[in-house]
Amino acid sequence: MPTPEEVNPDYKPLYVDIGANMLDSMYSGIYRDKPRHEGDLNEVLKRAWMANVDRVVITAGTVAESKEALKLARELNDICVGSNSGNGKRRFFSTVGVHPTRCTEFVENLQEQKEEMKKVILDGISDGTVISIGELGLDYARTQFCDIDTQKKGFLAQLDIADEIKEEQDLPLFLHNRETGSDLYDLLKENKDKFTRGVVHSFDDTLELANKFIQDEDMDLYIGLNGCSLKTESNLEVARQIPVEKMLIETDCPWCDVRKTHAGYNFVKTHFPTKTEKKFELGTAVKNRNEPCHIVQIAEIISGAKSMDLDEFATICRKNSYDFYKLED
Repeated sequence: MPTPEEVNPDYKPLYVDIGANMLDSMYSGIYRDKPRHEGDLNEVLKRAWMANVDRVVITAGTVAESKEALKLARELNDICVGSNSGNGKRRFFSTVGVHPTRCTEFVENLQEQKEEMKKVILDGISDGTVISIGELGLDYARTQFCDIDTQKKGFLAQLDIADEIKEEQDLPLFLHNRETGSDLYDLLKENKDKFTRGVVHSFDDTLELANKFIQDEDMDLYIGLNGCSLKTESNLEVARQIPVEKMLIETDCPWCDVRKTHAGYNFVKTHFPTKTEKKFELGTAVKNRNEPCHIVQIAEIISGAKSMDLDEFATICRKNSYDFYKLED
C-alpha cells in the first residue's frame, strides 16, 4: 500500500475521518453475502490520499470486531511507517466498543466480555493505536436487534470500563444516538464523572438536542456529521447552527454516502467516477459504497451551507479532531 506522499505529489493532510467501518465485507468485494469482486482496500486508500485524508479511525461494534479493528490499524500503520516516504507517521487508529444493537451477547456474558474488552483497550493503548471507546450508545429505531433495557445495561457497563481505565488512558467516547429522545443525554449526564469527552456521531436529530449535548458545561461533547446527517433541509439547518468548533466530520463508510436526492448534494463539488459492484473495475469507486475519500464531500456540504471557505472549515475540523483524540502532528 503506497503512502499519501507516494500517491499524491500535492498531498496536504486536511481530513480526519473519525468513523470508518473498514472491516466491512464490501471492501473485500462481498455485498449482502455475495462475492462480487476482488478486495480493493489498497485502491480505497489511494483515493483517500488523493482526497487529502490525513488520519482514519477504524470503528468496531463488538469486542471481537474491536480486536480485528486494532489488528487492521496496526497492519496498515506498519506498511505506512515502514515506507521510505511514510515519515514515521501513523495514520490509522481504532475504537473498542459494543454497538447498542449488538449488546445482547455482551450483556449475557457481561463479566467475561467486560474483561475481554478491557484487555483489548489496554493492548491498544500500549502503542497508541486505540484512541476511543465505542461505538456505544442507544438506538431505539432498531430494537428488534436488541431491546432497550439490554442496550442501557451494555452502555452503562462500557461507561464503567471507561472509568476503570482512566488512570491508564483517558479515552473519549464515540457515541451512537438514534431516536432516543433525551435518554442518551440523560444517561451521560448521570454518569458524567466516568468520562471527560465524547462525540455523538452520525447526528441527525434536532438542533435542540444538539445544543443540549454541546452546551452542557459539565460534559465536553462534540457533534459528528456525515452523509446521514445532511439528507434534508432541516438537517442542513442544524449543521448551519452548530458551531464549527464543536464539530467533527466522518464518513461512517461504507454507509451514509451522499446521494443526488439529498438536500446537501448541491454543495458537492468533488465527484468520483463509480461503477456498480457487478461491473467492478479496479481503481474505480463502487456506486453507493462510501469511502474515506468522500469525507471531502461532507466538508464541501457543511462549509457551503455555512458559507465558509472549504480549507478554513477543514483546518478547524482537523484541529478539533487532533485535540479530541490528543493526536500529534
